[in-house]
Order: sequence, then structure tokens, then C-alpha cells
Amino acid sequence: MSMNDPLGDMLTRIRNAQMRGKSSVVSPASKVRAWVLDVLEAEGYIRGYEKTTGADGHPALRIELKYFDGEPVIRELRRVSTPGRRVYSGVKDIPQVRQGLGVAIVSTPRGVMSDAQARSANVGGEVLCTVF
Repeated sequence: MSMNDPLGDMLTRIRNAQMRGKSSVVSPASKVRAWVLDVLEAEGYIRGYEKTTGADGHPALRIELKYFDGEPVIRELRRVSTPGRRVYSGVKDIPQVRQGLGVAIVSTPRGVMSDAQARSANVGGEVLCTVF
């Protein structure tokens, strides 16, 4: 079965696992998913991730979720740009999530990076998701 929005699927898996209090979650692997996870790890929203092989023999990513005082570190994880509605932003129009407390993850010509990194590199791009 084909998947229309692989990145949205991974974000939903993370949200669902955190609602259930899981310590880790497994998602099918892809380069874009790994790049987004790199940003989430660098910003301190997840403990980390590793590349593994799933039960079906396909490559997978095991994502270690992060909690603080029993509550998930990620309070809100929202997909902005979807396959049916792409959202692009110039460097001056990149959104600030919760007045700078959250992070917008942007896919730029220089790679996938946080909103602060994109502003400092003076590049815009597709706003993939927001995290708070």
C-alpha cells in the first residue's frame, strides 16, 4: 500500500506514542525523515534515533522519545506543508512558533534545518512542520 505523506505519518506515530507514554517508536526509514529527526535531536525534542531493520525486512528508524517529569517534551507537533498544499516561505516570512519558544523545520536548498538556522543562513524554503 502506498503512503501519500510519509513525513506526516512519522509525526503522527511520534504523537501517538507520546500519548501512550512509550519510550520509543519505529517508523519506516527515508532520508527526509532522518533529516527531520536530526533537527528534532539537535533542538532537544527527542533523545535520538537509530537506523534498524523492521519486522518486514525494510529499513526503519527507531526514535527514542524524551520526557520531562513524566510529560512529553513535545507538546505540539503539527505538519504545515502537505502533499496537497505546499507552503513555501522566504527568509523574512519564516514563521516563529510560539514567539520563538518552538521550532519550525524548514527544507531549504542547503538542507533541512530549524527556522533559526535558516534565518542565520539567509535562506527560505518549504515549511515542513512546527514543534512546540
